[in-house]
Amino acid sequence: MALLEAHGLDVRFGEHRAVMDVDLEVDAGSIVGLIGPNGAGKTTTFNALSGVQPCSGRVLLDGRDISGAPVHKRAWLGLHRTFQRLEAFGSMSAFDNIRTAAEISARANRRSRRTAPAIAHEVVERLGLGPVAYRRADAPPAGQARLVELGRVLAAGPRIVLLDEPASGLDEVESEALTTVLTALAADGMAILLVEHDMALVMRLCSRIYVLDLGSVIACGTPDEVRADPSVQAAYLGAVAG
Repeated sequence: MALLEAHGLDVRFGEHRAVMDVDLEVDAGSIVGLIGPNGAGKTTTFNALSGVQPCSGRVLLDGRDISGAPVHKRAWLGLHRTFQRLEAFGSMSAFDNIRTAAEISARANRRSRRTAPAIAHEVVERLGLGPVAYRRADAPPAGQARLVELGRVLAAGPRIVLLDEPASGLDEVESEALTTVLTALAADGMAILLVEHDMALVMRLCSRIYVLDLGSVIACGTPDEVRADPSVQAAYLGAVAG
């Protein structure tokens, strides 16, 4: 059984169907990609999975139907996400952003025996944020700010993470470091669903890829299968798939 499942996701804005009958699965310990051209419905799908956007269809977490659960309930159950737009508290340090997330999670899960500062220190080290840990979160370049956003999610102890363009703004070195971090998280059993426009990173990281176009899944498979799919080449990858 997959850790996260979606069956028949459908999101409407008035008469417009932004997402149509989307099915997907993400196993524990895997990194799955969700790609497609701009406007394909990727972020809307994330919003539906995380409870931000009302939808029809079913969302299951570890076999439990969470379709009607609000955002905070899904987070308590271990489903967390990042956003395209950076949401860190800019006037606080990177460390304090991460520590605050750990404190909130600890209050929701009183069984945790680790302190929020200890969790924050571990996350800072894991993400290589030591040099900017005590600077304002709005001071580092966009790439490092995205790592702070990821750090806040990791501090909550998620079981599955939805990452919305985590490599945006990262240089080549930072992108490689992100690849190492995500690979290690998956190896530890975390499930990761990734929306990303950096196709080289997606093809390198993901064991399975779903391709959206105009709100519908047009292909699903391994990176090699997706790269070779004529419908994907026509809709999105173009020369990259050649």
